[in-house]
Amino acid sequence: MSIGEENSAVPGYARGYDDFGGTVGRTTSRSTPWWPAEPAAPAKAPNIVVVLVDDLGYSDIGPFGAEIPTPNIDRIAASGYRLSNYHTTPVCSPARAALLTGVNPHRAGYGSVANSDPGFPGLRLELADDVLTLPEILRESGYATFAVGKWHLVRDADMSPGRSRKSWPLQRGFDSYYGSLEGLNSFFNPNQLIADNSVVDVDEYPEGYYVTDDLTDRAIDQIKALRAHDADKPFFLYFAHIAMHGPHQVKDDDLARHRGRYAEGWDEVRRKRFAKQVADGLFDPGTPIAERNTEPGYDAAPWADLTDDEQRRYQRYQEVYAALVDSVDQSVGRVLGLLEDLGELDDTIVVFTSDNGGTAEGGATGTRSYFSQFVHGPVPHDWEQDVPHEEDLIGSAELGVHYPRGWGQASNTPFRFYKGQTYAGGVRVPFVVSWPAGLPRADSDNGVRRHFSYVTDLAPTLLDLAGVSTPPTRFGVPAAERDGVSIAQVLRDSAAESPHTEQYAEFGGHRGFYRDGWKLLSLHDNDPAHVDAPRWELYDVRTDPAETTDVAALHPEVVAELAAAWDEAAWHNTVFPLFDSPAAAQRRRPAEDERFASPIRILAGTPTLERYRSSRLIAYRDFDAVVELREWSSTDEGVLVAHGDQQGGYLLAVEDGQLTFVYNAYGRITRVSGELPPGTRTVTLRAAATPQVRWDFEVWASGPSGDAVVAKLPAAVQLVGMAPWTGISVGLDARGAVDPELRRRRGVFRAGPGLVAVTYRPGEVRVPASVRREIDDHAADHAD
Repeated sequence: MSIGEENSAVPGYARGYDDFGGTVGRTTSRSTPWWPAEPAAPAKAPNIVVVLVDDLGYSDIGPFGAEIPTPNIDRIAASGYRLSNYHTTPVCSPARAALLTGVNPHRAGYGSVANSDPGFPGLRLELADDVLTLPEILRESGYATFAVGKWHLVRDADMSPGRSRKSWPLQRGFDSYYGSLEGLNSFFNPNQLIADNSVVDVDEYPEGYYVTDDLTDRAIDQIKALRAHDADKPFFLYFAHIAMHGPHQVKDDDLARHRGRYAEGWDEVRRKRFAKQVADGLFDPGTPIAERNTEPGYDAAPWADLTDDEQRRYQRYQEVYAALVDSVDQSVGRVLGLLEDLGELDDTIVVFTSDNGGTAEGGATGTRSYFSQFVHGPVPHDWEQDVPHEEDLIGSAELGVHYPRGWGQASNTPFRFYKGQTYAGGVRVPFVVSWPAGLPRADSDNGVRRHFSYVTDLAPTLLDLAGVSTPPTRFGVPAAERDGVSIAQVLRDSAAESPHTEQYAEFGGHRGFYRDGWKLLSLHDNDPAHVDAPRWELYDVRTDPAETTDVAALHPEVVAELAAAWDEAAWHNTVFPLFDSPAAAQRRRPAEDERFASPIRILAGTPTLERYRSSRLIAYRDFDAVVELREWSSTDEGVLVAHGDQQGGYLLAVEDGQLTFVYNAYGRITRVSGELPPGTRTVTLRAAATPQVRWDFEVWASGPSGDAVVAKLPAAVQLVGMAPWTGISVGLDARGAVDPELRRRRGVFRAGPGLVAVTYRPGEVRVPASVRREIDDHAADHAD
């Protein structure tokens, strides 16, 4: 307590006066008031806008070689700098954790994606209490902090009401948040959106809704609201786009601009992009470009070897992708336009980058049924990885599509491999930064910086540029040491040396280690014996940035040195243990699975149940969904219960006296119906699971005349992995439509007051544990 002589009357047992900076007497006339200082940003501190795009490859924007028009991103590059040797993590959640903390991903708790909970230190999948985030530091230094878009730093089990929110955006330093906690989402019908700490309770999205536009509107509104109240307070906007992650869906007018752009195919697109990269100074003339990936499971066919039908359909997928990039660029343009209208563009640091490289998740042939594509392992022999649909629907709200991996390698030009691997295709991404007032660029400077940098460097660099210091503690706990370093001097001086000289990488057993121009790599295979006995490759990325020539045999001493360094870094960064056994414990917290699979009674009118809780009620098991009716008349109708959306799901509906069960198997829709008996009091959907990952369905009606089977659907392939994507709704088909044809006719088709509740009674799990693990782990690791 800071007091003067007047405070001598305050007895020692008094409470509540600690840390008071004024003086306290018995009356105000003998006391001096005091107010603690509010946090204030350094004088002329810049605004900061970080635009993070999902699954965008190295060459997918104009400043890095793309033929896709990106005039607004080009504008950032024209006044700023391109980091041509910037690295990130192979997948999403680790990149976001590292970007927002400056801490290496495993140390931050995110050695993998936030869709599991293996129970090991580097895979906590929530930020630890001692890890400071960039928004926390900036907010305590007088910044307003806003986040919109994809978060994906919350475990599946913590997305529902009543669960821990310690890794939600507001608990990690943001004043406000609007977006999706998920790793992906629909662009037209998101399964769930969050505003601050609460679910946005929406039954049906308005006509013309598009999530990129919605996120951009929210970002702009936040900044406008701040400026209406405070003309001077600097802000930090973290804008994490859901694009470019699948399922790829675009607006018609955006798609129209890119029709016919890709008839030449991915081989020619790669050649042209690389030529532009060399011409722009990203690489030296004579630098080798990687050949097409040929390794099984990663290979891309020569475009000329495809049939006419394949070429036509594959072009469509890439037209959709280009339209997605276009929509992101439009969003960037709207944010830049606002800053210009406010007169603050020159005083704002703007960063544009991607969380990881382009992806191969569409497989060799692409897909029109996105969630089906993720299901691997011993599934039924007639499993459809790509459910056929009309090609005109590719990119629309009707489908979930993704391009073939040949386009993924084009995204990653000139590199090899994709998102998920530690090769350059997975970890080298575009990075553009501009701050006209604070980082002016000389006319003789082309703005290209070839210095090695890593995603952990972003936070310390921004803090350095803004003149903001980092506190030593977080809520009284000593803060974790930061791994990233500021590269501000590299931006100011192209002759400066990179301060980041070495970096480990690991995901799913794939390994990498960079030191002083050498890069050691190992591609994980499915042989458990190779997990801790990697087959090392060595590349001199100073002259071979695309990793085309393995020189391990020529430099065994370098391989040994860097392998030992990787091992040391792995222990130093909480990487171990590595998963090496198919029989390893399932990557879920057992108590959570048991609790989330407990029976539940859902009253009509309850907001849509969260996706993960809903999925645990039915996954791989028998289940009954018992619908309670009260005085249901012959004229009553509507959806009784719905679970899922266009990407897969099921519903029960009554229309014109007919009880219909609709089953959407990843886009292949089956309807079975029967007459609803008069006086029916309960309708039961009974699902009997089989070890072959199928369900046998029966629909029962119970009333005064007894029990009767109304409809049957045997041997339906189960909805597993990431499906159903939208949770359970009682009394309507909310958000995305399980049955698009019914939605067109009847909208969400609300049931009347005769519907009381639906009770889910989960039964025995019938699918073997080894099959469940293979399906779930693959989906969690790749639907990121």
